[in-house]
This record gives sequence, C-alpha cells and structure tokens, in this order.
Amino acid sequence: MSGSVTITHGGAIAVDPEALRSVSRGLLAIVPTLIEASSAARTAYGHVLNMPGVRPRVNMDALWATADRAEAMSQQCQMAAENTLLMADVYELVELKAELAALEIREGAEAEAIMARIAELERSDPRVPDMEAWLLKGWDEGRYEGLLEQQTGLPFLDASLLFLLASRIGSSRMGALRPGATLSGDAAPVTVTPVNTSSPIAPPTSLAEAFRRFPETKEAQFKVEKYTMVDGEERFVLYAEGTSALMGGNPLDMKSNVELYFGNESASHQASLDVLAAAGAKPGDRVDVYAHSQGAINAAYLATQSEFDVRVQVTAGSPVHPALEENQLLIELRHTDDLVSALAGGGGPGGTGSPDSFVASRIGDPAYHPHDLLMKTHYLDTYIETAEMVDASGDVRLDAIRENWRELNQAVSIESTEYVTSR
Repeated sequence: MSGSVTITHGGAIAVDPEALRSVSRGLLAIVPTLIEASSAARTAYGHVLNMPGVRPRVNMDALWATADRAEAMSQQCQMAAENTLLMADVYELVELKAELAALEIREGAEAEAIMARIAELERSDPRVPDMEAWLLKGWDEGRYEGLLEQQTGLPFLDASLLFLLASRIGSSRMGALRPGATLSGDAAPVTVTPVNTSSPIAPPTSLAEAFRRFPETKEAQFKVEKYTMVDGEERFVLYAEGTSALMGGNPLDMKSNVELYFGNESASHQASLDVLAAAGAKPGDRVDVYAHSQGAINAAYLATQSEFDVRVQVTAGSPVHPALEENQLLIELRHTDDLVSALAGGGGPGGTGSPDSFVASRIGDPAYHPHDLLMKTHYLDTYIETAEMVDASGDVRLDAIRENWRELNQAVSIESTEYVTSR
C-alpha cells in the first residue's frame, strides 16, 4: 500500500458540525464539576491547616496542587469547548455555502433561510469567515494532489494536459449533483441475463470485503444479493462495476459514461434498474449500493431519483458527487491523483448525507511510472487497498455501516445473482 488515508465528513469538513457541538456541550458540562472540585480541595486545605493534629499526616502541597490542577482543567475544558464550538460554526458555514451553491434557484424560503444562517455565522465571530477561507484553500490545494504531477515516464508522451483538463472540468462543478438530481431523456432498452446464482452465508463485514464481492463471472457487470429478513422483509444489495467497454452492446461503455455525466439517461442506468427488478426488488424496497466508477454515477441517481429506498451508498472513484438526504449514508473512496475522480472536483467542500457519511481520500499511486497512462490509481484493486486502510482506521463513523451489516446478518436467507446486460 502507498500513502496515508484522510477521512473527512466533506472535502473541507473533518467532522459533522452537530457532532462537534455535542462534544462542546459535553466539555462545558464538566466545567462546573471541576470548579467545584477545586473549591472543595481548597476548603479542605483550609480545614486541615487549622487542625494541628491532622496536618502532619496530610500532604498539604499535594492537596493544594490538586486544587490547582482541577482549576487548570476547568479552564482548559472551557477553552476547548469554545474552540470546538468555533470550529463547528466554521464547518457549518462551509456546509451551508456548498448547500446554497447546489440550489438551482436561490430564491424562496429554503435559500433565504440558508443565507440568513450564513449571515448569522459570519457575524458571530470575525474569525469564522477567515477560518472558512483558510479551510477551503487547504482543500482546494489538496483535492488534486499528485494528479497534475503525474508523468507517464515516456519522453515522447506527456499526459499532464489530460490530467489538467480533468481537474479543470471537475473544478467547474459539473460533477456536483444537485439535491434530487434526475436524468433527462429516455434510455435505450437493455436485456438482462442471470448467469450465476449462489447463497452467501453472511453479508460483508468490511468495506474491502464488500468491494471484493463484485461479479466474478466473465462479462457479468452486476451482482444483486437478496436478503430475506425474519419478518419477511426483502432487502437488496447491488454491486455495480465501472466502465467495461469502449462502445458496442455493453451498456457500461463510454457512450453511457458521457450521457450520465451530462445528466442524460443511459443504457447502463436502465440496466441498474432492470437487474434490481429481475432480482425481485420492488418500489419502496431497501437497496444498498456498492459501486465503482461509472457504476457510482448510476448509484447516485438510484439514490436521488429511483423508487427504491437507497439508504447506503458506497462508491470508489466516482466521477460525480451527489447531494443526499440526512437519512442516507454516503461513503466515498477517492484518490486525489485519479483522473476519473477528478471529474467530480475531488468530491465537495461540504458534507452531504447522514452525519456518519464520510470521504476517504489519499494519493493512490505516489510514484510516477509509465503505468500512470493506464490509470492504475483508478483500478478497483487500488481502491480495495484504500478500503483496507479505512477499515483499519478505527474511525467511529464506520459504526454506521457496520450496524447495517449486523442488521443484514439477521437475514434468514441470502441469495446472490450475477447478471450480464446488453443493449
């Protein structure tokens, strides 16, 4: 493995603002207790000082030092709480400005409420807008780290212009999907053929394992796991591959890539819907999605426009960054030197989805070699390495996806089917 992984709630936001405010409240709650403890120790010191028979048996210096330590800790907790609250305001400001930018119409009650809150935060402390600018600058400088520096190592071929173009497109925010984004037009019809059925004994137990569950049958692009729960509910997990053809009958080709990126229906999106239907998924059913590359664009639109209840979306190397609801968990794996991920602008500066949503990023391939031209940093295998690093990180936001796996582990049966789709 190479590089180290950075985990944030959004591009520039380390932690969900409300989580920070909860920490701040917890720190403030400790302060009165510490002040009381310091006062009690000083009171005890005074009593012992006036008791000649007891004083020789008490370490008076230690008793006074205890009072000093408790007082110092109360001051430290107070300062930490105030700084944590300040950081929460800064993160919220970043998040609100990103949310405002995502709105198609900056008029009406929603936009006015956001702008009013932005103004309130900026007035609350002169440091808030300055720190917001500092955070965004750091994110902006780091979101393409390693991308523009990549060289193919071949003297007659310089790919830097290609990398520069990808970062420019990403910076235009074309890959940032607005809330409730939908595709336009009609998709080409597709055929769906089940090619392999099995019965897994359990759901995934890690992100790396989930990405290793992608279809293994030759030419299969999708896998659907159907979980029948104790109460009879049926839940589904879709594993969707990325681009697997330049053109032709395979729906996951460059034609679909271009259509999806520019907001148009595609054969690959239709294939995503059709394989779920073939597996028995009905409108309103819970669907989790694990997707790579082009499959991740389809995952985004499954979450924003389909009739399925998509609560979990885990993507690797996605060319887009969706704006999701607070009850939707979004986990994005991104390599800052991935040409395809760059089309999403490196993700977004603000958080989206549930408070447990996060973006895990790193330089996928720091060394510069001729294989850079083959976009090794975009390979699923490279992202599996990143998933392993996230699994081992100990980040508490992994608890949400692990709880989801524990729920699925209560299923009375699991049926897995791989599908080949064609135009």
